[in-house]
Amino acid sequence: MFQASHRRQGALSSAFTILALIYHSVVRSVRKTHSNAFLAIGINLLQAVIFVAAFYAMFALLGLKGAAVRGDFLLYIMSGVFLFMTHTKAMGAVFGSEGPASPMMQHAPMNTIVAIASAALGSLYIQLLSMAVILFIYHVAWTPISIDDPFAAFAMFMLAWFTGVAIGLVLLALKPWMPQFVTIFNTIYQRANMIASGKMFVANVMPGYMLAMFDWNPLFHCIDQARGYIFINYVPRYTNWEYAVIVGLILVMIGLMGEFYTRRHASISWSARR
Repeated sequence: MFQASHRRQGALSSAFTILALIYHSVVRSVRKTHSNAFLAIGINLLQAVIFVAAFYAMFALLGLKGAAVRGDFLLYIMSGVFLFMTHTKAMGAVFGSEGPASPMMQHAPMNTIVAIASAALGSLYIQLLSMAVILFIYHVAWTPISIDDPFAAFAMFMLAWFTGVAIGLVLLALKPWMPQFVTIFNTIYQRANMIASGKMFVANVMPGYMLAMFDWNPLFHCIDQARGYIFINYVPRYTNWEYAVIVGLILVMIGLMGEFYTRRHASISWSARR
């Protein structure tokens, strides 16, 4: 008798409602790292700077600068670090997003797709802003940056993010069924990508037996192709961006089907018994 009446929404009104919900969820996911949004972004900026400084020092101490492509050596390092961090952070954000048994799902119109989208977009926002700030400071304070094909290089950045989201989506669908295995696999994959992503070397100078150990990784293709678009003196011969797109699309389809199935069967009691 005293129930609130439900108004029928049109397609445009529903779309705006979902977009507003995703926006607020993105803000929430960004502020998860720190209650202050600026400090949350600053922490990621510091991580990226530390990564770049560590690899620069390692290359300098080991005398491996000659293994890089001709051009700005620091830009060469940043191209690998930025794509690696974007891929890894996107995968971790989607993997750690709210599941079907989360208390957040009790609040309509919240659902798992909104949670996944907000986690992925929040990760992209932080990484994109961090990359823009670091490149701007480097361009203004040190030396002007010259990128041969900036739009194609940015497309590779987005492709690295997309493949990270795809892998995270598959792991998220499996998490309620085998949480310990998936958590261990997520950690191993992130650690393995420190080497397997190929951010420390280029595919053109790798011997064939080593190339076969890395070309399964879509991130390896993204980084190598990005360097082909960044540096005019480097033309990738053993990688292609189509492979990363195909792998990403296949994993997204598998992840969405698995998430739909899991959403219909998952129960909060599963985690309670563990």
